[in-house]
Amino acid sequence: MTNLGKDIELTYMGHSTFRIKSPSGKIIILDPWVDGNPMCPESLKKLDKVDILAITHAHFDHIGDAVRIGNEFQPKVVGIYETCVWLNNKGVQNILPMNKGGTQEVDGIKFTMVHADHSCGIQEEDGTITYGGEAVGYVIEFENRFKVYHAGDTAVFSDMKLIAEIYKPELIMIPIGDLFTMSPLEASYACRFLAPKYVIPMHYGTFPLLTGTPEQLINLTQDIEGIEIIELKPGETLI
Repeated sequence: MTNLGKDIELTYMGHSTFRIKSPSGKIIILDPWVDGNPMCPESLKKLDKVDILAITHAHFDHIGDAVRIGNEFQPKVVGIYETCVWLNNKGVQNILPMNKGGTQEVDGIKFTMVHADHSCGIQEEDGTITYGGEAVGYVIEFENRFKVYHAGDTAVFSDMKLIAEIYKPELIMIPIGDLFTMSPLEASYACRFLAPKYVIPMHYGTFPLLTGTPEQLINLTQDIEGIEIIELKPGETLI
């Protein structure tokens, strides 16, 4: 397995959920879907510390445990304005709302909110849909200046070239499952636009409808020099 040598620990919890330990020891959960996540190993479902939650959008498979974790651990919660207000109305404190194009520093870690091409409705318990703002991605710059890009759920879009040009993330996490997001074909174009060193495929295989595979992405990016597709299995950690 690749050793990044960047003084972070990045654990794949399945689907689009990641746990990252920063160089200073801060624990970040990206898109907190844990208990109901069929891809999340049982050993990872018991959390003992969360300093920061970062939410790309408010569909159940990205926000399913945000209220529980927010109330239990009182982390700082980064998200688009409307989703943060919704969480606050559910009792979650320490919200840090923002919007696309903005950057804020949280415990020495910079979160830049960038575009994602997707929807963002919150399904309430009675089945109604509440407006959750817009879906987003994040470029995260850690204390040691290492940058990662979590794309959230998205289609490919040509302005990914701007994300590469402005922020230069070295590692990207991109969806490949198809139907609700990019397939490996579109994701291969995203790789070309973003020109990262490392790519972690996500949002695939959780349900039968999500048919894209890392192998397909690897085959479609063989002609790209200097890129490594890292197929993390749920429960595996990249250091």
